[in-house]
Amino acid sequence: MSDLVRVEPVALLPTQGGCAVFLGDGHKTIVFYIDPSVGASINVSLSGQLPQRPLTHDLFLMALQTFGAKVSRAVIIRVESEAYHARLILEAENEIMEKKIVELDARPSDCIALAVRNGAPLYVVRELWNRLDDMTSTLAEMRSNDEGGNGPLDLGIL
Repeated sequence: MSDLVRVEPVALLPTQGGCAVFLGDGHKTIVFYIDPSVGASINVSLSGQLPQRPLTHDLFLMALQTFGAKVSRAVIIRVESEAYHARLILEAENEIMEKKIVELDARPSDCIALAVRNGAPLYVVRELWNRLDDMTSTLAEMRSNDEGGNGPLDLGIL
């Protein structure tokens, strides 16, 4: 696993075109943009809120659990034309099937939503991580500009 960097969601910020998700390892922070509905789904889970009805990511996890599967981890693997790509790793085992590991192509936003709900780790391929710009100071500046708590950071700062 030395070729992977473990990251955690650091902040979710609404933007004109969607939602900016900041991921960090404690030393560096990266950012990419996701659909606002998935950003809201991630925020609901991270804030500990329980929606009245299951959201799509909750439904998917319930279906996985029904078949004896769980999210093992998620890995952001590459960027192509500003679009991030990820792999969702599932482990399944039930009374009729021995342990099986399945790797699925997935959007990083969906991977994050599922990983935070399942308590699964999130990684970025180290080679990609090293190429991405460090946005730690940008996030700190955005936070300091919002000290009054009335700005966009109220939506999902962690």
